Amino acid sequence: MNTEHVLRYPFEPPPALAVPPQYASLRSTQPVVEVQMPYGGRGWLVTRYEDAKLVFCDPRFSRAAAAGKDVPRMRPRPAKETSIMAMDPPEHTRLRRLIAPSLTKRRTEQLRAHTKKIAQELVAAMVANGPPCDIVADFAVPLPINVLLKLLGVTTEDTHRLVAASDVVMSSTSHTAEDVTRARQDLAQVINQHIAARRENPTDDLLGTLVSAHEAGERLTDAELLDITTALLVVGWETTTCQIANFVYLLITYPEHMHWLLAHPEATPKAVEELLRYTPLNNGADFARIATEDVSLGGVLIRKGDAVLVSIPSANRDEAVFAAPETLKLTRPDNHHLAFGHGPHHCVGASLARMEIQVALKTLIEGIPGLQKAVPDQEVTWRSGSILRAPTSLPVTW
Repeated sequence: MNTEHVLRYPFEPPPALAVPPQYASLRSTQPVVEVQMPYGGRGWLVTRYEDAKLVFCDPRFSRAAAAGKDVPRMRPRPAKETSIMAMDPPEHTRLRRLIAPSLTKRRTEQLRAHTKKIAQELVAAMVANGPPCDIVADFAVPLPINVLLKLLGVTTEDTHRLVAASDVVMSSTSHTAEDVTRARQDLAQVINQHIAARRENPTDDLLGTLVSAHEAGERLTDAELLDITTALLVVGWETTTCQIANFVYLLITYPEHMHWLLAHPEATPKAVEELLRYTPLNNGADFARIATEDVSLGGVLIRKGDAVLVSIPSANRDEAVFAAPETLKLTRPDNHHLAFGHGPHHCVGASLARMEIQVALKTLIEGIPGLQKAVPDQEVTWRSGSILRAPTSLPVTW
């Protein structure tokens, strides 16, 4: 890498859910550019769709080579070597094979009725209490965490500890490395208790299935069991919580979209795909991959050992792939966005997240069709020091 001026990354996020304007400029002039990360030094930032897909799929870009090392990153602590999100095939394939059967589209569809029941109860409570209420605290947080706890078979008594620890683990600059370590330890204590309980009394929930596979000789170590469950809890509920809050914010900010969706409920799945494409969930690019050999990418020679990071929000706004990418078009056809990644690390819980978001939006706008902000837009508070973008509070009325 050169020693000239290097862009500091992540870019300062613009207000609300706008995408940093630097991405559009980079896509047209420097689609692969050197950046200085908050931790671990410099890496190469990828901003175009096709280049992003190549990095996601090409085995010459390794996540495992970055695990546990001081690589360019957004978080204080590097990814653990035992984390499924920091593995390459064939180890990644082995672990994913054990998880995937419990998270298929067919299996998650079986949770739709349960998810709808929870959503309806939350909406009913909001209506009963009367406005104003907070979409984040009263709806976006409790819905996905309760669905995921049921899937895993984890008791709701641990919800507060899990939520608090997850927030710290997903931080970038708002907590120290020591804070993150303590949060991981707290998560481990809760999860290990449930793992031990399933060894004593096997269950058919997801956690019980993973423990049984371990006991049956599938070579899942205790560390792998812990890390898989931690990843499912932290990533599985918090990203969905953020996106539900983000999507509600967009719909009440642009009520013509909410009114159209209310009149066309059958279009909810397609609308959710467009909201996933349009909404920048991440404040920057996370999970560096290390080039295992020299690779030409976007007109740049990536040297062996260099770190490469992909901006999904930028790739999802690529003009070469999406017509009028800055426009939110709920009926957008052929929407092959990268919100859930691509290739071996495509989000294993994508079907679950899609189902939850579809149910959440449909239930909410049908249950409270006059939903609107209870405060001026500038008074909506947003996450800071986190890798995720979302309101921390979204007061609404009707």
